[in-house]
Amino acid sequence: MSPVSLEDEHKDDQESLRARSEQAIGELAQALLDSNVLENAVAAAFGAREKALEAQHAALAALNLPTAGDVERLERRLRSVSQRLDEVEDELDRFGREVGRLRREIVAQGRESNSQVEG
Repeated sequence: MSPVSLEDEHKDDQESLRARSEQAIGELAQALLDSNVLENAVAAAFGAREKALEAQHAALAALNLPTAGDVERLERRLRSVSQRLDEVEDELDRFGREVGRLRREIVAQGRESNSQVEG
């Protein structure tokens, strides 16, 4: 046998094995999807998860501790307040600059009035 034919035979064997493996995995996946046992186990797991979350919330409430959702809501509110505070600070800065400009104008006008009265 030539080395080329051995290589071709090896590739054919790999492709055959791959195809059989894919078919077996597909059949197993389909069997699991069709299985009532798996469906019931998944439903039971989700039910247990919900009950555990309810128990956790009840325990946190009894201890007067916030839940993750409470903390997230508080975080969103704090961000909102912080953003509003930044806007107020910007407005105060703008207002301060405007007041300073007006004061300079008033002082300049006062000097002009005084120089006209003196002259």
